[in-house]
Amino acid sequence: MDLSRSQFDVLTFLESTEVPLTQRGIARGTGLSVGTVNKILAQLAEASLVEQNREPPRISPRGIQALEPFRVKRAVFLAAGFGSRLVPITLNTPKPLVRVKGTRIIDTLLDAVTAVGIRDIVIVRGYLGEQFDQLLYRYPAISFLENPLYNESNNISSALCARYLLQNTYVLESDLLLRNPRLITKYQYASNYLGVPAERTDDWCFETKNGVITKLRVGGRNCHHMFGISYWNAVDGAKLAEHIRQVYEMPGGKERYWDQVALEYFNKEYEVEVRECTFEDIMEIDTFSELKKIDPGYRS
Repeated sequence: MDLSRSQFDVLTFLESTEVPLTQRGIARGTGLSVGTVNKILAQLAEASLVEQNREPPRISPRGIQALEPFRVKRAVFLAAGFGSRLVPITLNTPKPLVRVKGTRIIDTLLDAVTAVGIRDIVIVRGYLGEQFDQLLYRYPAISFLENPLYNESNNISSALCARYLLQNTYVLESDLLLRNPRLITKYQYASNYLGVPAERTDDWCFETKNGVITKLRVGGRNCHHMFGISYWNAVDGAKLAEHIRQVYEMPGGKERYWDQVALEYFNKEYEVEVRECTFEDIMEIDTFSELKKIDPGYRS
């Protein structure tokens, strides 16, 4: 059975909920109407994806199996850059390893990834790369890719290093402070980027139509402020391997950001959705002044 988006939403909600809920509770959790939930549950019961004649509804073993093609299999962390805007703290420490109130920035992401059972974790490192070995004490399953070109290119060179690992994969910029770990889920329905609805932003943002990203730009109105956490399904992840290489080898390609590959240079070949979140869920600390505001320990 090919799952519709609504069927997927109901099944993943049932799979992730420890305490079974009524149809009204499922409606609140998924954002669907009670009538839609009732209809979807009937469809899922007919296909034996939920346990029939069971109240509250519960996902069946066959339902778990139906979700398997949507399981996120890997997480790739882009962590090679210098983090120049966070000088002086990054003179001796890579930005992802900087501590905010005692917790390394990258740990907020790694904890969320491991919590949903993702065991294939790859970190692309460059600047002060050996310092990332300290992560192995807490996350022994991590493997590393070395990016020898980090100092002469933007993060497209890190994507180039990992270009064959992007199928059914989260790609995460490692300097993002994740406050809501629920944004990292076990299953994803379609390729997507995190974005916050914004009336105006001077940062990287998306223009969208019907929830699909149509344009990537710097600064915009009535758009989605972009955050660098994305998911790529099997088909899109396979295409990215060649497209990343092509953009990297273009004149000036080393200066491009990896996000531009699918969202700008080859945007007609991808249908990437925006997955909405809020500024309370995630943040990027751009400057040392911002870090001092968030963590008073750096003020002295």
